[in-house]
Amino acid sequence: MHTANLDTVALREAIFDYARERMAFNPTPLDAPMSLQELQKLAPNTVNEKGLGGRKALDVFSEVLAPACLSTDHPGYLSFIPTAPTEAATLFDLVVSASSIYGGSWMEGAGAVFAENEVLAWLAREAGLPSTSGGVFVQGGTLGNLSALVAARHTAQARLVAQGKSMPARWKFICSSEAHSSLKSAARVMDVDIIKAEVNEQGRLTGAAVEAAFAEAGDGVFAIVATAGTTNFGIVDRIREVGEIANRENIWFHVDGAYGLAGILSRKTRHLFDGTELADSFIVDPHKWLFAPFDACALVYRDPALAKAAHTQHGEYLDTLTDSGDWNPSDYAFNLTRRVRGLPLWFSLATHGVAAYRQAVTENIDLAHRIADEIRSRPQLRLVREPELSVVVFEHEGWGIEEYNAWSDYLLQTGKGLVVPSSHRGKPNTRFAIVNPQTSFELLVELLDTMESR
Repeated sequence: MHTANLDTVALREAIFDYARERMAFNPTPLDAPMSLQELQKLAPNTVNEKGLGGRKALDVFSEVLAPACLSTDHPGYLSFIPTAPTEAATLFDLVVSASSIYGGSWMEGAGAVFAENEVLAWLAREAGLPSTSGGVFVQGGTLGNLSALVAARHTAQARLVAQGKSMPARWKFICSSEAHSSLKSAARVMDVDIIKAEVNEQGRLTGAAVEAAFAEAGDGVFAIVATAGTTNFGIVDRIREVGEIANRENIWFHVDGAYGLAGILSRKTRHLFDGTELADSFIVDPHKWLFAPFDACALVYRDPALAKAAHTQHGEYLDTLTDSGDWNPSDYAFNLTRRVRGLPLWFSLATHGVAAYRQAVTENIDLAHRIADEIRSRPQLRLVREPELSVVVFEHEGWGIEEYNAWSDYLLQTGKGLVVPSSHRGKPNTRFAIVNPQTSFELLVELLDTMESR
């Protein structure tokens, strides 16, 4: 065997050893970011003409770069929306990377695309959509929402053309005033207007609010968006009320369930998602609350042909694919080249079964309500809103942003957790976003104790 091959084998084994060591941590170290100056000093000139050699490059990553990245699967990582992939999903992500599968077309990745579609069909059934539904796994909720809205506008445009009617001066879509920031970004990218309907006291979008926004909007509304679990509070809009208005007006109904739609798996919260069967499209991010690694958003359409009409790219070299009649995932979102990012979730579901997922989601919800009870029992703490899914938002009496930041810095510096400040209506607060089965009640109580001792 040549020396080069021996070096390659040694590097491969070293990388496997690193992966095994990382996965064996229980819990994983939280770690902390470093400044640009620190990283430049500790890892200078890593990209150069000669190269470092594989082992040296791995050492730089494991000893300098990786410890400068937060471990989002740490049980104390409770900010933003964490990730908590199963070991099966993480392992299979390695397989996906090693397999060099192109996931844009059936011809090149039929087996992998078939497996992804099995997961999408399961999600469609959970939401009550017909068996003819389908979609694609894209990078994240931002791209999923954008792709759905592009399909919605294209469908509205095609309808007007078929009816011989002129286009509106401006296209618009309606969503909640507490909808995710990605919808604002989508409106900007698409150069359309966004009409924000006011939420009620619980932070929920209702049918009455949509009716008022629709009357204000005038013509050109091509989509109405409901949120199935807001990122900041985990509140589910009145999906049926909103969907019935959209269906009545023959307007595309999209459900943004990036974080919260996984809650449909639990018997305790399934009723909150009544009306998802009215949707023309929905998204849910497996890397949020379906225990898959970054990055994956499941985008599902009631009528995939409408999305295909909006998104299929045409080119001479692509004709052999687009004219085949096969199911090509690249036709269903704003994407072309893609990895089969749905496979780690498929493997984990195939390994553990859906029942295990239902149980894990339910346990997160139970924990959120249990720690909410604990917060209520502490005189200095107050819930901002009652938790609905697995996000608990609360505030400390008398604290401003400086105190929240100091507490957050302390938790990070000591490796206990990541709990950054948030805000609501201009007032600072903080929140626990619970999606990790390893997050325990005892850990959350310990974090609250440090808050009250400061």
